Amino acid sequence: MVTIVQRRQALSFVIIWIAYASTYLLRKPLGVIKADLGSVHKLSRTQLGLLDTSLLLPYAVMQILLGSCGDKFGPRLALTSCLIGSALSMFSFGFWNHLPIFALLLFLNGTSQATAWPNCVKTLGMWFNDQQRTTIFGFFGTCTFGGGILGSALAVQLQSMYGPDMAYIFLIPSLIVGGTGLVVFMFIRSPEELGMQIPGKEPISKSSSSSPVQTRSLSYIQLWRLRMVPELSWTNFAIKLVRYCMYMWLPMYLFQALGYSKLQAGLLSTVFEIGGVAGSASLGLIISRLFGGRAVYGVALTVLGSTVFLAAFHFTSHMGIPINCVFMFLAGACNCGPDPYLSGSIAAEIGERENAQAAVSGLINGFGSIGTVVEGPVIGWMVERYGWAGPFYFMITLSLVGTVCMFKAVTIDNTMKRAEFMGTVVSDEA
Repeated sequence: MVTIVQRRQALSFVIIWIAYASTYLLRKPLGVIKADLGSVHKLSRTQLGLLDTSLLLPYAVMQILLGSCGDKFGPRLALTSCLIGSALSMFSFGFWNHLPIFALLLFLNGTSQATAWPNCVKTLGMWFNDQQRTTIFGFFGTCTFGGGILGSALAVQLQSMYGPDMAYIFLIPSLIVGGTGLVVFMFIRSPEELGMQIPGKEPISKSSSSSPVQTRSLSYIQLWRLRMVPELSWTNFAIKLVRYCMYMWLPMYLFQALGYSKLQAGLLSTVFEIGGVAGSASLGLIISRLFGGRAVYGVALTVLGSTVFLAAFHFTSHMGIPINCVFMFLAGACNCGPDPYLSGSIAAEIGERENAQAAVSGLINGFGSIGTVVEGPVIGWMVERYGWAGPFYFMITLSLVGTVCMFKAVTIDNTMKRAEFMGTVVSDEA
């Protein structure tokens, strides 16, 4: 029989999943319309890359600076403000025709969305105990890639209906995102506000989704010194840079380098994100059943897999759509699958003792997002100078760097677990 707590857990999970997925409705259109944006407004590839930076720079920096807002003011208010601010910043994007205005609106959008992930992580952390966390965050992580698929598909559909006019490509998603923000405000509450206790989870009396939390704030240096934070941050930096290279340039690569139509390129590019959905959902089960809950070790092997399959995609790209789709799917599964663990469940576990889940998550995710800042101009320059092979060698190298960092984190995690085990044994003997 389903209890009241379980029903509320399910409701919170669904709303938070939709909330974060909706942010991609205002991120993905930029990649889909990039070719049209360049031709209609006579923008070079380097200028198009700078528009990526206009969105991703504030997203990265503000996530680090504002990640603790959910710890201070409650995730409900922070997440509501994020979604409504994002909608207000982008609803008029398609009505303008000046590069500086495009850049300004994208900057405001990136700033508004910066606190979305940390506050989603904190909200889920309130509603689920430690034993549920690995599996729950695995399924929750599908929102990132499910949202990307929906964002791309909606943008492609609107482009086919209204293109080359771009007004509705941003107006309609803005209305959806703003409405989602209102739903979050109306329905998201903490267990403490509702007088509920989560089985297997100690109640935190000072935690609330709508009121400030009285807690000791950690400085950025103190957060960085927490165990595994640097390694997780650098891994996130590498794989996020690769991911956004694929997000922002894969449709153009399929169109220009492999000769697909605009519709084919837009739709086939979502195979990478479909792989991300499968990878995120299945990795949690794999970690629980095959690796005994050792999330750090499971993530390390998965990042290694992303390096292998990304290389395979590049070297077999001339073999046609079926082979392209297979390796895009596998590369997406291994690149995107670790995301909810790096800045989600593992980050929440690290920050929970200091009631700094949002701050730690924001630091790791924000540091990772710094990688996406350089993606636009760097890839644009590489394509113009070296052709499409240059970016792929760059992405393969980055994935390998992430693999090395992750295996270092495995060593740290094993050392910590051995120390905890020995401490438990000594305590029992005493």
